[in-house]
Amino acid sequence: MNYLGMDIGGTAVKIGLIDPQGTVLCKDSFPAAFDGYETPLMQTALRSAELFMKNHDIDPAVLGGIGVSATGQIDSRTGIVVGSAGHIDNWLGTPVKELLQKQYGLPVFVINDANSVAVAEQWVGAAVGCSHVIVVTIGTGVGGGVLTDGGLLTGSGGLAGELGHFPIQVDGHACSCSNPGCYERYASASALVRMVRESYTALELSVPVEQIDGRTIFALAADGHAGICKLLDAWIGYVAAGLIGLTHIFNPELILVGGGVCRQEALFIEPLRRKVLHGVMPRFGESLRLKAAALGNDAGMIGAVRGLI
Repeated sequence: MNYLGMDIGGTAVKIGLIDPQGTVLCKDSFPAAFDGYETPLMQTALRSAELFMKNHDIDPAVLGGIGVSATGQIDSRTGIVVGSAGHIDNWLGTPVKELLQKQYGLPVFVINDANSVAVAEQWVGAAVGCSHVIVVTIGTGVGGGVLTDGGLLTGSGGLAGELGHFPIQVDGHACSCSNPGCYERYASASALVRMVRESYTALELSVPVEQIDGRTIFALAADGHAGICKLLDAWIGYVAAGLIGLTHIFNPELILVGGGVCRQEALFIEPLRRKVLHGVMPRFGESLRLKAAALGNDAGMIGAVRGLI
């Protein structure tokens, strides 16, 4: 019996058919922010699920359930979005589980997207066999999940693992959550893009400022642009600072870094590893490994389905 996996994010709704071994049999992606969320994100997700099953000739009656990885703070017991960092309108309070159960009459499990990545990586990814793991996902924001003693750390309200929102600069810039100096405000891919755009004139770039994105920045760094390399090193320092603190709190055996930037082994993962291992206290670094997550954009769907099996 196969399962429907959904990853509801701010940019896209990703949906896949996943077997009991965690293999993605087919998948599609649907835009989420096409009208600035005037269409509620959950309405988009429900419509996307219908299209996916129609396109792939899937009868909901033969599915074992629906696993949902969703952006925001998720109460997995109720399947409700109970918190948000303010990125998405019409999302807070959404009863994701109830709406899907009403539409399909199937078992539904809902989990925060970054926690879902951690579960997936432990199940069939780069953390198989590991019991103490920090997973951090770097993209528009910063998310994460913590595995301790072999299980996902959930906290008293099921909200643990909000790794983007602890301060690393107490007098820093305001974050979207309204607090100053959050890790996400300095260590996200968006933060890197902002750093480069703010220094655009001094960098004397030939690329139009509106075209500056992560890919452009890493391409310029690969070409040896001195100013870009300096800013990239500073940004990696912010990413490392948070991971050093988290290492001292959770004492992981493994740190996994997800998101599009994790594909940059030489320009990002290797220098990040060096900075973290240099910064942690010696005993914390003796057996610590840091590497890229393995499952890419499929991780959220896979981890959510794991909650049904």
